[in-house]
Amino acid sequence: MSSNLRSIKIILFPLLATLLISCVQTTYPKAKTVDKQKAMESYIALGMAYLDRNDRDSSRRNFEKALEIDGGSHEAHNGMGLLYELNGEITLAEQSFKRSISENRGFTQARVNYGVFLYSQQRFKEAYDNFELASKDLKYDRRALTLAYVGQAAQKLNNGMRAKSAFEHSINIDNQLSLPIIELAQISFDAEDYAAAKNYLDRYVRIEKPSPKSLWLGIRIERIFGNKDKESSYALALRNLHPYSKEYLEYKKLLDQQVR
Repeated sequence: MSSNLRSIKIILFPLLATLLISCVQTTYPKAKTVDKQKAMESYIALGMAYLDRNDRDSSRRNFEKALEIDGGSHEAHNGMGLLYELNGEITLAEQSFKRSISENRGFTQARVNYGVFLYSQQRFKEAYDNFELASKDLKYDRRALTLAYVGQAAQKLNNGMRAKSAFEHSINIDNQLSLPIIELAQISFDAEDYAAAKNYLDRYVRIEKPSPKSLWLGIRIERIFGNKDKESSYALALRNLHPYSKEYLEYKKLLDQQVR
């Protein structure tokens, strides 16, 4: 799964996280003197902040503190799911994500995280179902990205029509989201709609750094349109930036075929 797929998993406000960590180095909130709800929220925020810094032991301690206050905290169980997944404890991760969802079925973030987890385990149908449910939350602030995840899972299930419609819906909500744009470029190219493929690729290039996928696609599109200078530019970038990618190997195969 792409880095885009992973990036949604921990949503933090960096300044707040830094301030929280600075505070916890001197004292933890005490349930006897501080409102328990506020204390639990602080522990969860700290747990996520430490997780973002890859300080897993500190993250675990804070999530466990939150669960000591409220064993049914859906946010704390979601955090534990992320932690277990990072540690490769697959069974415990799944149990935690399921517990989070069961405690609050309206907690869309946990459902998305669970979908990403399932996708990483190649359980694409289950991932698709969770992404579809999450994408129906009109108030979810990462809905556009979730629809892109729907599209990726649909592709794995060979449901091209649903994939295309999900990607299109995604960019209708957020036209600066690069993941669905490059996927639509690839879909258009595969359908031999080269003008649309170039249009999507040009949009992608304006908002995102070049990836092996975008560069390899650019080489083939510009070759079809006979733009040798642009083709060479994409090829040079692919060789210099991603010399060990599977896309560069594909490009080398193309060159070898031409020589023969």
